Amino acid sequence: MVITCIKRNLFSQVLDLLNYFPVVVILGLRQVGKTTLAKQVAPDWRYFDLENPRDYENFIADPNFIFERYPEKLIIDEAQEYPDLFKILRGVIDADRNKKGRYILTGSSNPELKNHVAETLAGRVATIELGTLKANEYYDKPLSQFYNLFKQKLAKENIVNGAPPLTKNEIDYMWLRGGFPEPIRYNDANYQTWMQKYFDSYINRDLAKLFPKLNKIAYSRFINILSRMSGSILNKANIGRTVEVHESTIREYLEIAQGTYIFRLLLSYEKSATKSIVKMPKGYMRDTGLIHYLQKIDNNESLYNNQIVGCSFESFVIEELLKGIEAAGITNVDTYYYRTRNGAEIDLILDGYFGTLPIEIKYGSTVFPRQLQTLERFVTENKLPFGMVINQAKQVEWLRPNIIQIPVGWL
Repeated sequence: MVITCIKRNLFSQVLDLLNYFPVVVILGLRQVGKTTLAKQVAPDWRYFDLENPRDYENFIADPNFIFERYPEKLIIDEAQEYPDLFKILRGVIDADRNKKGRYILTGSSNPELKNHVAETLAGRVATIELGTLKANEYYDKPLSQFYNLFKQKLAKENIVNGAPPLTKNEIDYMWLRGGFPEPIRYNDANYQTWMQKYFDSYINRDLAKLFPKLNKIAYSRFINILSRMSGSILNKANIGRTVEVHESTIREYLEIAQGTYIFRLLLSYEKSATKSIVKMPKGYMRDTGLIHYLQKIDNNESLYNNQIVGCSFESFVIEELLKGIEAAGITNVDTYYYRTRNGAEIDLILDGYFGTLPIEIKYGSTVFPRQLQTLERFVTENKLPFGMVINQAKQVEWLRPNIIQIPVGWL
């Protein structure tokens, strides 16, 4: 398989956004395919890579001349390398504000990049976030019809049915390996080598450039702990004691991990009538391949016998689900988790124009009645149409009148 030929779910969405905005910015973790996507969308456009010393020097020497020469059809890769670009680009756009589809920018590994875009190019730009490969992309299958559920108010009649489009073996492979486009097809030894170099580069190059005073050893230890705790509630004080840094430093590390797209935070759902809500955040590593590399898990048998298996599967499912929702063009979706001080928990709550959907995630294929009690109670108390269980079952099935089981292969 030639990875550069993989058509990403967001391809059509980027094309569509170029019809409405002068600039589209593709954000995301390094090595997820942002450049490839930009070139697939606009194969004939002029391309500048600001991490390439020659392109960078040519660009900063006279950026106004560059934009005079290329008033449209220009891709600027790794735009965070030249922060002044955004102010210059604002003037270029405003000189011909009605002209759409002029520039594609990509950016990664910079927590300030979103702020530059939002503050300087507000109203002139559409941003889109590209994750690692989603399973359907790797297996060259269309985006699942499951996501049509979120394009209107939640209703039982809009739930998919039948056999899932992805098999258990296909899901297992993606869950174990994660979705970085380059190494996913490698043999085991080369895959491990790539992941090691990737992580070393993230710590020693990207973060060293962005945060020169960062304690790289402590931060690396912190990321290893996050990989072990992926899918768990985060007690910053406890993590700080383990890493041997202050709680305020852990707060800073979490911001860095989120800002560089390696970690996603879920806030506590506080709209419920229940008063005894745990308010500490919960989070997970966004690529399970990276989790498993850091935890030295290199095959599915080791994964299934590891204590992190449930949390790892939860991390995989949530990220697959959110990638799919974005690919389906569903916007303004808030994500939460729910846990009471008595231990009642719901793994994920989606809240959007479609309504509120509570989701339990189980890595097995069988759900026992007692495991549904919290979900049923939440659905009833909040007067929701239904709740959902995502697991490794073989078929869609109503487990209760208001609880639907969805096999992970439908994601």
